[in-house]
Amino acid sequence: MAGGIAEADLARELRDLVGPAGWLDPADAVGMTVDFRGLFFGEPVAVVRPRTVDEVRAVVRACSAAGVAIVTQGGNTSLSGGSVPTDDRPSVLVSTARMDQIISVEPARYTITAEAGCTIEQVQRAAEKVGRQLGMDWGARGTATVGGAVSTNAGGLNVLRYGPARDSVVGLEAVLADGEVFDGLRALRKDNSGYDLKHLFIGGEGSLGIITRVVLKLYPRHNHQRTFFAALAELEDVHELYDRACALDHAGLTAFELVPEAGLAGTIKSFGVARPIATHSDWYLLGRFSGTSPVDDAAEAFLSDATNAGLLLDAVMAGTTAQEQNLWILREELPPETLFDAKGAKFDVAVPIDRVAEYQRAVEALIQDLCGGGAVVYSFGHLGDGNLHLYVISSLERGSRMEPGLIDEIQGSVDRLTWDMGGTVSAEHGVGQELLERVAGQKSAVELEMMRRVKAALDPNDLFNPGRGAHCVPVADAGEVER
Repeated sequence: MAGGIAEADLARELRDLVGPAGWLDPADAVGMTVDFRGLFFGEPVAVVRPRTVDEVRAVVRACSAAGVAIVTQGGNTSLSGGSVPTDDRPSVLVSTARMDQIISVEPARYTITAEAGCTIEQVQRAAEKVGRQLGMDWGARGTATVGGAVSTNAGGLNVLRYGPARDSVVGLEAVLADGEVFDGLRALRKDNSGYDLKHLFIGGEGSLGIITRVVLKLYPRHNHQRTFFAALAELEDVHELYDRACALDHAGLTAFELVPEAGLAGTIKSFGVARPIATHSDWYLLGRFSGTSPVDDAAEAFLSDATNAGLLLDAVMAGTTAQEQNLWILREELPPETLFDAKGAKFDVAVPIDRVAEYQRAVEALIQDLCGGGAVVYSFGHLGDGNLHLYVISSLERGSRMEPGLIDEIQGSVDRLTWDMGGTVSAEHGVGQELLERVAGQKSAVELEMMRRVKAALDPNDLFNPGRGAHCVPVADAGEVER
C-alpha cells in the first residue's frame, strides 16, 4: 500500500461498504485497540463493524486489494494479545459486535446457530428458554463472543464435562481470504465424507478466515446441581479426590477447581464475601456436581468419604443460590492483577492431570532456586483438565512488580519444566502475540511446517491476523530448546 493517501482511500471505501452504523473512527475506538490486560495496542487504518456475511466479504475483498491486513475482534477478552492490531503492518480492525443474532434454536437436534458476535451469555439464555444448556462457560460470559471462543478454542469452567470450545462446535461458516464463504453450517454429529474442515478455524485465532456463524451443541438442562468448597489436607491428594469424584455413578462432576489460601483471603477482603469454612489450609477445592436428576446424595457421599479418608480437612455445601454464587466469586476473581494489582511472570499451562501437584511443587522448587525468598508462586485453575493459571510475583503486596529481565529468566525456566512434564504453555488462551516465541519449544519442525503450509494454502498473502499464531514461529527454532 502506498501510505496515507491510499489508506485514506481504503477507509472511505470501507465506510461506504458498512454504512455509518458499521463505521468507527479509530480515535473513537480506543478501548478496542488495546488488549484486555493493557499490554498490547496498535493503531488501525479503520475500525469496521459489518452486520452481514456479505458485508464481511466486501470488507475482506477491499482490504485484500489494498494489501492491508485484517485483525478480527470479538469481545476483546483475549489474554494473549491476539485481538488487537499491531503497528508492524497497516491493518483494519474488523469487529463482529453487530453480528449478534441467534439464527435458530433446535431443541430436538440439541443445537443452536448463532452469529459470531453473540456473547456466550446470550447463547446460554437462548438455550435455557427451550430447556437446554450450553456446555461452554467462563467468567467473561457477558462480553466474550462465540466467534472469539471458537477462534481461540476457549476452555473455561465446564471443560471437565463438556471439553473446550472445539467439542461444542457442530458446524461453522467463515469468510476466506479471497472473499469466498466456507459453508460448514451442518448440524450433523457424524459425517465421514472427507476432511472436517471446520477444525482449521477452531483454535486458529482468526489467522485463516473470519468466522461469521457457528452451530453449537446443546445439552439437557441440569436443573439439579450442588456446589461444594473444601479444605485440602495435602495438594498431593488432588488426583485421588478427582478419581473418587469421577467414580461416583451418575454424579455428573462438572467442575473441579483449585483455590489457594492467598487467593481466598484476597477475594474475601476485596469483595466482602464471607469465608465459606473456618478451617484454614494452603489449598482448597471448589467443585460442582450437576445433572437432570438430584445429585445431593452423590455430592454428600463424596465429601463424607473424602473427609473420613483424611483427604479433606473440612467442607461445606452451598444450600442456596446466593451461597453458590458467593463460592464462585471466590474462583472467578482470583487473578492477582485483580486482587493485588501484582504483575510478574504469567503462565497458562496444562500438564497431565495426574501430575498437577508434582508440577506445582517442581515450579515452587525452581523459583526457590532462582529467586530464593524473593518471589511467590501463585496458582489456581482447572484441576480436572490439568490446567493451572500460574503466576510468579514478587509478593502478595498490592502493586508489586517484577523486573523484566527476571521475568524472562523465569519464563524460560518454567516453560522448559512444563515441556519436560509433557505439558503446554498455552492451555486455553491461545498464542496471540504474547506466546509467539515461547510456544516454539513444544512444537516439532514437522508440526510447524504443516501449520505454515495450511496458512499458505488458505491465506497466501497473510491477510488475516499476520504475525500471530504458532505457524509464524520460524521452523528453525523448533526443537532447539534443551529438555
